[in-house]
Amino acid sequence: MARRKPSLPPGQHAVDGFPRFGTHLHQPPPPVPADPAIEIGGAVAEPLTVPLAHLAALPRTELTADFHCVAGWSATGLVWEGVAFATFFRDVVVASARPAPGVAFVAFCGLDGYRSVARLEDAMADDVLIAEKLDGRPLDGDHGAPARLVSPGQYGYVSTKHLCSVELLIEEPREPYGTATAAAGIGLRMLGFSRHSRARVWHEERGGVLPNRLARPVYRALIPPIRALSARGGRRRAGPG
Repeated sequence: MARRKPSLPPGQHAVDGFPRFGTHLHQPPPPVPADPAIEIGGAVAEPLTVPLAHLAALPRTELTADFHCVAGWSATGLVWEGVAFATFFRDVVVASARPAPGVAFVAFCGLDGYRSVARLEDAMADDVLIAEKLDGRPLDGDHGAPARLVSPGQYGYVSTKHLCSVELLIEEPREPYGTATAAAGIGLRMLGFSRHSRARVWHEERGGVLPNRLARPVYRALIPPIRALSARGGRRRAGPG
């Protein structure tokens, strides 16, 4: 008899709601520009700027999926709406920017200065979206307005919020993840934590030097203080979105 797949990846626990976590923690979300756009650059023949409004002309996708934070919590049954990244890549990036041969990685950058890097093959998965709506409503500032990456098969640190640029890369950078103010990330690395280059949740690719069985309780212990800081930043929200 075939084993039934567990409802959540290893080491994850469902939580009520969808907590606000992010690199800016106690800071308010970045304001939404008057005319938001996504810059396409890196290893391309023609860098370009894609106004976010142009996504409306591409085929739309609605996806019900869970969101898995590397700290160990999972928000379940979220309904995202947007454009599949694979569609955006083929219809916009390939057609107009003309990627160089050998592109193998994609960097996603947010208005808050955060950057994540994914293998192109992972970014092209069927369930990876550039999402503009969550549960039928436009994204708010806490969850990535005006648009964000959503990659349910990877830990949440891949799903860059406030998406403003996509950079194509031939090689993976030495520091694939980071922020303009990376103090929190440096602190985690000093404690023996780092972020896995693929971050696949069903493989429990959390990263770091500690075995997962030891890392899980440490990550969970960080959830309450980080959640409290992030909630404070949400209450200090400034600007639209």
